[in-house]
Amino acid sequence: MKFGTKAIHSGVEPDPSTGAIMTPIFQTSTYVQEDAGVHKGYQYSRTQNPTRDALQKNIAALENASYGACFGSGLAAIDCVMKMLTPGDEVISTNDLYGGSYRLFKTIFEKYGIKFHFVEMNDMDKVRELINQRTKLIWAETPTNPMINIIDIRGLVKLADSCDAWLCVDNTFATPYLQNPIDLGADIVMHSVTKYLGGHSDVIMGALVTSNELIAKEMYRIQNSSGAVPGPMDCFLVLRGIKTLHLRMQRHCENGAKIAHFLQAHSAVEKVYWPGFEAHSNHLIAKQQMRDYGGMLSFTLEGNKLQDAQAVFRHLKLFSLAESLGGVESLIGHPATMTHSSIPKKDREASGIVDSLIRLSVGVEDAEDLIYDLRQALEIL
Repeated sequence: MKFGTKAIHSGVEPDPSTGAIMTPIFQTSTYVQEDAGVHKGYQYSRTQNPTRDALQKNIAALENASYGACFGSGLAAIDCVMKMLTPGDEVISTNDLYGGSYRLFKTIFEKYGIKFHFVEMNDMDKVRELINQRTKLIWAETPTNPMINIIDIRGLVKLADSCDAWLCVDNTFATPYLQNPIDLGADIVMHSVTKYLGGHSDVIMGALVTSNELIAKEMYRIQNSSGAVPGPMDCFLVLRGIKTLHLRMQRHCENGAKIAHFLQAHSAVEKVYWPGFEAHSNHLIAKQQMRDYGGMLSFTLEGNKLQDAQAVFRHLKLFSLAESLGGVESLIGHPATMTHSSIPKKDREASGIVDSLIRLSVGVEDAEDLIYDLRQALEIL
């Protein structure tokens, strides 16, 4: 089954009681049992809900995985993976990752005896140097947030296998339309469903998928025990959003490419971070493991002045200054003061998150209008 067909049909069946083609919103907390312990597969909606079940099956199918679980946010999904570890375990992650992931690792789980290493993960030798008998998890983003670095998933699979560790890939930026880490050997894939999967900036949700039965059992145990589950209305909205994921991602990619080339040619722009450029440090890896280059890009301004970035934000008309990404509307963000402010300044700047760095989530509007908006804002510099 091709991707677009899976997006529309996987996990979804007409409602048997009414024939409704859309999965109903099962807005219920509990289910009547025929007798004590005799039920129709549902007992309590923290544990199972038919709307959530349909979405979990759908996302798993899109990632070519066997099992899927949805959570109340992307961070709740990451929290679930961390709870599979024990004190003394070590985690290797990229030095360029979402600030919320960094905050969760450092301020929550580090105090429970889990050790985290942050490294330039596009250099496999630097990752290899950190591996030891206590390494239990390699956590990767690709493309990374916000520097749009590309990490070799197959290379990480080999390193994880060498120390019997799991590899989890945050696939939020690429989406399953552009990249399938499970097919490349990853053990777990995580999504901030809030972003491209939902696609309309109206839901907060996270998801994990895996084809490893042991990991799946732990995933469902923690999901039920910790209770960080999404409600059925949110699941319904994401199911609806996913039906157009393939169409939206095509437009995100087209617009992203046009804007990347426009910015690269602009005199006020110092550097553009976008994996579609042949000069990108891991362009060839992106070409091998992705189907296109996505709608996320970052750029820095000449002179690297915070006030210049702020001036650009104030003069934009179509790009909205806001956290998050992946919606149909275009967003612009300032990682140093917004999404990555929880990372110490020296660590931020070491990974490239300088004061003039601007991140774009390119939407599905007409590219000509978006370019005009950027042009008129950059003209004030």
